[in-house]
Amino acid sequence: MAHFIHTYGLWFVFAIVCAESAGLWLPGETALIAAGVYAAKGHLSIVSLIVVAAAAAIIGDNIGYWLGREGGRRLIYRYPWAKRQADRVMPRAERFFEKHGGKAVFFARFFGGIRVTGAWLAGITRMPWWRFLFWNALGGIVWATAVGLVSFYAGKAVADAVARYGTYGGAAIAVIVVVLLVGIHVGRRRMESA
Repeated sequence: MAHFIHTYGLWFVFAIVCAESAGLWLPGETALIAAGVYAAKGHLSIVSLIVVAAAAAIIGDNIGYWLGREGGRRLIYRYPWAKRQADRVMPRAERFFEKHGGKAVFFARFFGGIRVTGAWLAGITRMPWWRFLFWNALGGIVWATAVGLVSFYAGKAVADAVARYGTYGGAAIAVIVVVLLVGIHVGRRRMESA
């Protein structure tokens, strides 16, 4: 990942975050984290990184929304087995997005599997586009800012610890960061399964 960020910079971050947000199973968040650490070393502007990642998230989600809105139902109703499932599930999904669509779109940005499919589902259920756009933009901006800044400052802390305390200090900071990230990941999984 670092090689691609070093070679292609913000273009790579934009492409991978946008493609993930549009519905491809790619490591967009991982690219943002790696680029944030790279920015902490002074190779990228953290402000530019956040702006690019937020724009990529918003644009990608809008692509996913329109793919779901224009082609999602046609694809589902093309196959009899999928149509049977959709006839059973679609009314509940539409009611859910009517009532909780904004929150769902906003929070989908922060969960990997849902981040990839959330925009499609909003489009398939015919969530109004202006409402989708508002919550999608808000989620993309908050996500890019939070993930970008956390990775930037965590990367800076490790680099400063290595400079001040040597490799052992850097390793200690890295272990603390990894433990925190694992804790956040486990907490997310428990919230998703609940």
